[in-house]
Amino acid sequence: MTDSAPDDGDEDEAHPGLCDLCGAVVSDSTEWYAVVKDSSAIHAVDATFDGKRMVVGCSREHLAELVEQYKRRPFTDAELWAGKIGRVMQQHPDGISENDLAEETGLDPGQIELGVLWQNVDFLRWNARFGKRDGPESDE
Repeated sequence: MTDSAPDDGDEDEAHPGLCDLCGAVVSDSTEWYAVVKDSSAIHAVDATFDGKRMVVGCSREHLAELVEQYKRRPFTDAELWAGKIGRVMQQHPDGISENDLAEETGLDPGQIELGVLWQNVDFLRWNARFGKRDGPESDE
């Protein structure tokens, strides 16, 4: 191995985790795990994992707080559908027909329309909050 090559370590070697609540490093296998519903969670390739997120807590109490936070977060179908559409669009950078999009996402045309609408509204919200609308920001 050279100095510039990454050291992946032993395959059986435990990698430290981070608490999703406080950010504490947990390297002694005392972390706690749960799977929560989250409409923003889209798996890179396997749609069966869409809408599910694994969370990690450094203690039972932190894990319970994380689970409660996700219970309070609304699960928005259109957000999930937008993510499914996005995953398929990344696989087809030159475009895809409406019928093929429906087949590959498993969504019907109405769900696709709502997913696209959700994505557009989300972009407009983001742009209103962070984007430059009319050129450089002024100090007014």
